Amino acid sequence: MRQTELRLSKRERRIVDEFRSKGLHRAREFNRAHILAALDRQVPERSIMELLNVGRTAVWRTRAAYLKGGLEYALHDEARPGKPKWYEGEVEAQVTALACSTPPPGASRWTVALLTEHARRHPKMKTISRETIRRILKKTSSSPGAN
Repeated sequence: MRQTELRLSKRERRIVDEFRSKGLHRAREFNRAHILAALDRQVPERSIMELLNVGRTAVWRTRAAYLKGGLEYALHDEARPGKPKWYEGEVEAQVTALACSTPPPGASRWTVALLTEHARRHPKMKTISRETIRRILKKTSSSPGAN
C-alpha cells in the first residue's frame, strides 16, 4: 500500500524536533511528533508502527490530522468537555463543615456513611452519593472525626 506523502516545512520540522527533545508532553503527543518526523523522512508505515509500538490507525490519524489542521492540530489533543460537576462550592463547604462538626449522638466520629446520610437531609444534596462525599473530603484533606 502506498502511503500519502507528508512534507513538513523547515519551521515545522524545527518545532517537531524541539517537541521531541523536551519531556513536558503526554506520551500520545510524543508519539504523534515521532510519527510526523518519520513520515516527513518517508519512513514506511510498517517501520513506524514497529519502532513506536503503535497501531496503523495512530499513524493514519496523525497524518490525517496534520493534513486537516496543521502541526498544532496533529500534535495536541483537543480539549474534552467532560461531565460537569453536580456539586461545587457551597455543597463542598457544607459537607466539609458537617465533617468538622460534632458527630451525631451514639457515634464517636463521623464516617463517610454517616456523612452521606446526614448530607442527604439537606434539600440541595438529596441524591449525593457516598463516593461524592468521599471525593469532597479527600480534596479538602479532611479527616472526619479525627481529634
